[in-house]
Amino acid sequence: MKKEPCVFGCLILLSTVVFACNETSSSSTAIKDTTKLPPVETHAPNADYKPAFTGQTRAPGAITTTPYKVDLLAEHMGRPWAIIPLPDGRLLITEKSGYMLIVTATGQFVKKITGFPAVASSGQGGMLDVALDPDFTKNKMIYWSFSEEQGDKNLTAVAKGKLDEAQGKIIQPVVIFRATPAMDSRLHFGSRLIFDKTQNLIVTTGERSILAGRRQAQLLSSGLGKIFRITKDGKPAPGNPFLNKPGSMPEIYAYGIRNAQSLDIHPVTGELWEAEFGPRGGDELNVIQAGKDYGWPTITYGIEYSGGKVGAGIQQKQGMEQPVYYWDPVLSPSGMVFYKGNAIPEWKNNLFIGGLSGSHIARLIINGHKVVGEERLLENKGERFRDITYLNGKLYTVTDSGKLYCIRKK
Repeated sequence: MKKEPCVFGCLILLSTVVFACNETSSSSTAIKDTTKLPPVETHAPNADYKPAFTGQTRAPGAITTTPYKVDLLAEHMGRPWAIIPLPDGRLLITEKSGYMLIVTATGQFVKKITGFPAVASSGQGGMLDVALDPDFTKNKMIYWSFSEEQGDKNLTAVAKGKLDEAQGKIIQPVVIFRATPAMDSRLHFGSRLIFDKTQNLIVTTGERSILAGRRQAQLLSSGLGKIFRITKDGKPAPGNPFLNKPGSMPEIYAYGIRNAQSLDIHPVTGELWEAEFGPRGGDELNVIQAGKDYGWPTITYGIEYSGGKVGAGIQQKQGMEQPVYYWDPVLSPSGMVFYKGNAIPEWKNNLFIGGLSGSHIARLIINGHKVVGEERLLENKGERFRDITYLNGKLYTVTDSGKLYCIRKK
């Protein structure tokens, strides 16, 4: 029998000794003029491709001048994939094997939530992202994405159900959307969720990594490598760009995506920002617009894992969008969030992205649609940062090793 992670005991224990685990930033050597700092990336790129415009990659380095602390709140949390705040200031965390956890903002275990449909948890699959209904305080409805078995294949699915915290269960779970076709792959499920200002749900999917799926990122008849916009019932959202285009999935909002695990809405402009994995190099940050083609696999700043070119090896093509920013070598961007408060003033409206193989959190200073500064946080932890969220002036992040960190003003 599989042993469950030590959730309750470990979380409680760590919450009592958190201040012994603090890391404090130093402002004694801080440099406020970040425009003169060298880029944080010092390794040679995988490809010799040239950016389309100045500042598209390797932006000037930045240093946070406000003293801040890093608290280790919990560990041994299994395999967390997503973390979001609840309206009462607690945190909801998904675990890949198929359940969720509610914990306090200090890392104390509150409740394990079960009753979800079965997940295909091998490889990159499992219980993935979660989003609260915009009317959650009234209806207690949540939405989640997961990898679902379809015979000997699988796909990315989205479901919804009512959270019954008292019973520790999801009531009447129902799948509302499936990104067809199912494929024989354990990779690239994508799967971030966020509600937009019209209360429609944005869903990202990957192209499943295998060549048969990769080609479908450009096909409007396929659910692979797309960004969808659906209603709370999983129907095509009104105003979608391909609603009346024959042969197209009407749920599609944008396409040409490789594998997007990063999604947030800019707190000032309301624009939808997304980051996705490239192959060897070519991780991208994009501003997503309705009906646009983001190029994969036709254009990319990365190369094949084998070292060869992807397709024709081109980086620009008319009718295909350029990334706002790209990384080579890769960050491996997973969850991301805009900093929305004033607790650390210089972070306001900055974008924070969890890096997996990059083993750090990337802080990006953004001016319009341009990255003008980049900083690496928690690089000394040696962790794969799976997701990150904002709550009351603090950043909370979960790692693949099952840790929960809080980053806050000192």
